[in-house]
Amino acid sequence: MKSRMESSGMETRIDYYPTHEQQGIRFRRGRTLPFGATVVPNGVNFSVFSSAATSCTLVLFRKHEPQPIAEIDFPREFRVGDVYSMIVFDLDYEDLEYGFRFAGPWDERAGHRFDASKIVCDPYARVVGGRDQWLAKPDWDNIYQHRARLAFDDFDWEDDRPLEVPINDLVIYELHVRGFTANASSKVSAPGTYAGILEKIPYLKRLGVNCVELMPIFEFDEWENSRQHPQTGQLLVNYWGYSTLGFFAPKAGYAATGKFGMQVDEVKNLIKELHRAGIEVILDVVLNHTAEGDHRGPTISFRGIDNKNYYILTPEGYYYNFSGCGNTLNCNHPVVRNMVLDCLRYWAAEYHVDGFRFDLASILGRDQNGAPLANPPLLESLAQDPVLHKCKLIAEAWDAGGLYQVGSFPAYNRWAEWNGKYRDAVRKFLKGDVGQVGEIATRIQGSPDLYYYRTPTASINFITCHDGFTYGICSLITISTTKRTAKTITTAPMTTTAGIVARKVKPTTSG
Repeated sequence: MKSRMESSGMETRIDYYPTHEQQGIRFRRGRTLPFGATVVPNGVNFSVFSSAATSCTLVLFRKHEPQPIAEIDFPREFRVGDVYSMIVFDLDYEDLEYGFRFAGPWDERAGHRFDASKIVCDPYARVVGGRDQWLAKPDWDNIYQHRARLAFDDFDWEDDRPLEVPINDLVIYELHVRGFTANASSKVSAPGTYAGILEKIPYLKRLGVNCVELMPIFEFDEWENSRQHPQTGQLLVNYWGYSTLGFFAPKAGYAATGKFGMQVDEVKNLIKELHRAGIEVILDVVLNHTAEGDHRGPTISFRGIDNKNYYILTPEGYYYNFSGCGNTLNCNHPVVRNMVLDCLRYWAAEYHVDGFRFDLASILGRDQNGAPLANPPLLESLAQDPVLHKCKLIAEAWDAGGLYQVGSFPAYNRWAEWNGKYRDAVRKFLKGDVGQVGEIATRIQGSPDLYYYRTPTASINFITCHDGFTYGICSLITISTTKRTAKTITTAPMTTTAGIVARKVKPTTSG
């Protein structure tokens, strides 16, 4: 095992050399951190965690090819603790896809569901292949659709940085990346894409918006649970994207350049141009469950790597379903907690994202048995993390398991909340329901009954959003408050460009 360090002034260069060879592929012991695939001198470092697997195999592909070019078993000496790591040399980074096979017990009651016949996706994949173009027909005969790829940090941000607009001054517009410009009436050159939003920045400015909240852009599969409408025959697909495949990877099908693998740069360019226009970007993030569903669902990633630790399981080994979507991430397990932190740090540092709205955020405060924690480690870590210190943290302070924490979410003086009570009061008042004067007066004062000790900026006041409609236009304006009197702005939805979205509990609609 050889290494060489060459120092010149303040710069240090490390060259790695292979010590092993298999199937014509040269490799050596890797670095345990960071997890995922990282370009290093002369090669790529692969690192992945599994606490219960008996062995791990790295599977390498050329892009879009059904058969691997090589499968390399991690030698036992390459495993440090529960981490498998390896540096592989002489790879064509831009034409590379990879996955892993994990061998181990299949013991449902103990929570283990290993299957070495399946190639699973890296949880830390910065790009996920397989869904490069929106609604492109899948290759149903190729069961390994979701493969990890490398992302390259060569985007020129110029002098861009997060805007750090005070939360009390935010006017937030929620939009669906595809639905916002998918209709031909939007008259953009790349409808339904990140690039399409660029052409609508003047429209957002005219509305007085200074922040957009993007509905989920983490990679998902729009063909998940797809079917024909029984009456109309119309194709129904997963339109909303609340079913994450890869937490570090932007949705390629939303990119005009997705078929060229340029979705990373397209997202970064959108954020850069929104910042140039004085508009912040908040991501709606789904960190409470994954696309693998319950015990009947597919093995895509986490289930085949370390099912017992990634998910909250019943004593019989089935999945607690506090998300309403089949499974629940075990967010306060140390490894999962670190993955969530790594994910958000990555989006804040590498994509210059200004903040995050957490879908069903109460799940992030549950323990490994599903019980609510008084002081959830993950929520405290997010609140105190130095990389995320300037990011807005906004909780949807409830979950599908009945935990409702509006006004009582563990905030650590950092978290804001979607104020569902404000929404309900305003709607009732506008409808003319009797007995609402006192309630609406409390809400427009900044809900002092809920946030007396946290100041009104803890309340994100909203009237309508993507939830609560069987079919509806995707549009939301929210405003925080500086004093006990809320500033409330409403606007007509952008009907010429917005798409039709389906109810979250039935996440399918026409594309």
